[in-house]
Amino acid sequence: MNVLIHGFGAMGRIVEEVANMQGVNVSAIVSPGSDEHLASLDKVDAPVDVVIDFSNPALLPDLLAFGRSRNIPLVIATTGFTPEELTKIEEASTDIPIFQSYNTSYGIALLKQLLDQLVPLTLGYDIEVIEAHHRKKVDAPSGTAELLARAIEAKREVTPIYERTSRREARGAEELGMHSIRGGTIFGEHTVLFAGDDEMIELKHTALSKRVFANGALAAAATIIDRPAGLYNLSNLYEEATHVTHKRL
Repeated sequence: MNVLIHGFGAMGRIVEEVANMQGVNVSAIVSPGSDEHLASLDKVDAPVDVVIDFSNPALLPDLLAFGRSRNIPLVIATTGFTPEELTKIEEASTDIPIFQSYNTSYGIALLKQLLDQLVPLTLGYDIEVIEAHHRKKVDAPSGTAELLARAIEAKREVTPIYERTSRREARGAEELGMHSIRGGTIFGEHTVLFAGDDEMIELKHTALSKRVFANGALAAAATIIDRPAGLYNLSNLYEEATHVTHKRL
């Protein structure tokens, strides 16, 4: 598998490191503004079977054009897309296979599966989503928190509430509280709290290093490389992993 890494910040470097450990060939690295690597996708002349993208939303048009023009699958792990940009990704997936997720860890894929099963059983519980990340993260709530919120919304009629400072009223049963914590060097922590009368249930995922995201991105690349055109997500990653005994992403 010849992988092109698009975006060579902290995550791009870790993807390269983990790929080397796994024996996966990194055939090209594109890092706009870099003197060390290729400055743009149109400079790529190496063999590429799949692109792993940890860049930024501003580079999306070039990324989609590259994938479509060369018929190359894309793993898009960049966060912060607008609804319009997500629509463009979906449109491009009619031509090529695209895996898009705000989180590529197997643990989050598993957490989403658990939510699909648990949320319909918790009609008497209030639900809150709490996420914590390092001090340098600029978007809030995190893309993963939004991903979890969409999973909850798919199974129960709720309305996300992003701040309660200006609200002077009791919590409604249909509310889905969304909370962000920023500080230190927290890699990523996501908790879904189900609060009932005199009892609570918590589902929590903690990333202990950024390698979990690199492992997941490479697993996603292997998952979609021979798939037909379409939009793939964490559910496909979870399904693929459960088919392999003792699979570790």
